[in-house]
Amino acid sequence: MQTRPCWVEISTSAFEHNYRLLRQTARSHGLGRAASESETAPELLAIVKADAYGHGLEICAKAAEKAGARWLGVTSVEEAAAARRICPDAEILVISGPFRGQGADVLAQRLTCVVWDSWQLQEMAAAANDANSPHDSVPVHLELDTGMSRQGVDSEQLDTILAQLCLYPALRLTALMTHLYAADEPDSITTETQFKTLSLLVEKIHSAGLRPQWLHVGNSAALLAGSAWNRLLEICCQFQLRPMMRPGLALYGLAPQFSPYELPAVAEWRQALQPALTWKTKVVSVRTIQPGQTVGYNGTFVATEPMRLALLAVGYADGLKRALSNRGAVLVRGKRAPIIGRISMDQTVVDVTDIPGVTPEDEVVLLGRQEDECITGDDHAAWAQTVSWEIFTSITARVERRSI
Repeated sequence: MQTRPCWVEISTSAFEHNYRLLRQTARSHGLGRAASESETAPELLAIVKADAYGHGLEICAKAAEKAGARWLGVTSVEEAAAARRICPDAEILVISGPFRGQGADVLAQRLTCVVWDSWQLQEMAAAANDANSPHDSVPVHLELDTGMSRQGVDSEQLDTILAQLCLYPALRLTALMTHLYAADEPDSITTETQFKTLSLLVEKIHSAGLRPQWLHVGNSAALLAGSAWNRLLEICCQFQLRPMMRPGLALYGLAPQFSPYELPAVAEWRQALQPALTWKTKVVSVRTIQPGQTVGYNGTFVATEPMRLALLAVGYADGLKRALSNRGAVLVRGKRAPIIGRISMDQTVVDVTDIPGVTPEDEVVLLGRQEDECITGDDHAAWAQTVSWEIFTSITARVERRSI
């Protein structure tokens, strides 16, 4: 069946390029000879949660594995089960932890869960007991709350969690982790404070006799800025841990926005990353309107001169933010065509008055490059007053993902 012309194209070569570039970046951040030693070299956990940031889990998980990724990060056990079908041999981390009743599925799918609360350990231990799991056979990553107050065990509860871990012989603490919540602020006092807290918590765990293999922190911002790596490596060297980071957005070709300024190295990486996604539709029809005619719901746009308009087969039900009404743009024949009137659920109108020759079936780019022009996720985010992560993850399931 011929489908409605609204789709995204995912460049697997761009995704693979970005992963390899980020891995090279990680191994160049003050690592010296350790970078070439497989047992101590830093690792990247490729974040493919939320359907690979809207890019398509099946496409991107395979691309990550092809590029050399051993670890994939997802939100839930359900996402992890989907990833396991795609990548049977990958290490898959469930970042938001297990929910009640999911322990058996975690074991069946050979997943690793982030934990930080007593009931999560009980859930995993009960499932291990039911399955007669041998000693140290169920890996878990313990999240440490270093100041974000979202998920993670804090210093007051850490002793309780460590004691509980010792009660469940099937569970194996393989990693410690935290999340840097202001890594996009260069020279952030907040990040330094988090690392000081992290060091104290790791020392406490080490003193309790537990010996996890990994310590992972941070996202794309932390990886690209570089300074976080130095602090991570200090802690890893002190406690014989192997470093890991969890890039997300940069894998898909965008560098996070830094504030209040951007380090020169980040600007260089921004140029080197390759956007993986291009979002396309087609012109459905073209019409001419006269001065005084209105466009779209509630007549929020009124023509002041004769105009030529193109109707597009895309709307907010596809993920095109309604906030782009009367302020966003698309690319038609290599030129920017402003969005006019309110974006409808399934359709959008753009002004092609100054773009000669536009006809039905012309290809339109919503996100990506067409000839010499480009519209990025950051452009959409600025128009919608949000972040690029939301732009990508808002592209709905009815928009076909095509691997190219």
